[in-house]
Amino acid sequence: MTTDATHPHEPHATGLANRLNWLRAGVLGANDGIVSTAGIVVGVAAATADRGPIFTAGVAGLAAGAVSMALGEYVSVSTQRDTETALLAKEQWELANQPDAELDELAQLLVGKGLSEDTARDAAAELTEHDAFAAHANVELGIDPHDLTNPWQAAASSAISFTVGALLPLIAILLPPETWRIPVTFVAVLVALAATGALGAYLGKSHPLRPTLRMVIGGAVAMAVTYGIGLAFGQVVG
Repeated sequence: MTTDATHPHEPHATGLANRLNWLRAGVLGANDGIVSTAGIVVGVAAATADRGPIFTAGVAGLAAGAVSMALGEYVSVSTQRDTETALLAKEQWELANQPDAELDELAQLLVGKGLSEDTARDAAAELTEHDAFAAHANVELGIDPHDLTNPWQAAASSAISFTVGALLPLIAILLPPETWRIPVTFVAVLVALAATGALGAYLGKSHPLRPTLRMVIGGAVAMAVTYGIGLAFGQVVG
């Protein structure tokens, strides 16, 4: 009873790490949505005062970015999952066809982690008796066979986080009067980037100053560049 009360969350340690990884990925996706959409709408707003083109360009950029992020994440995670599945299938074959060699291999892996030969041999035997496949997957491959990456979840997470981030500059550029559109958007975007940069640093357990400055400076440069392009091409076309 004492052990359960003292360590109630230990069985969920892996799940917690995975949730933090998804959250970090969500923060990065939101940052991409903020910066890319802000660049588009600021550039268009520099070229025209009409809300229609700004809205159309912003929504098109949001949709294209969300689809691109989702597709890229789906392909990436699918490749990772295929690799993990192939490695697990190979491990299952080896366990079925050469169990003694696999037991020796597991023992040597445990020795490499700091156990003595005798202790490693006993531990390998106990782990094999309990669940040989899970033991080899975890110790040898570093994979939890019951918690493989999900490409659909990754794609949805990326699309949603990008969309949420993209909505901020889109709203900020459309709501204010014409003379305030770009200044309000600049301030809103930089504040949002500072917040997400600090949150990403917190989740990664690093000091927030540098990543926050990187995000803010990068966002400011992106908007300045597209603003200049919008002014230049807007005058040429006009």
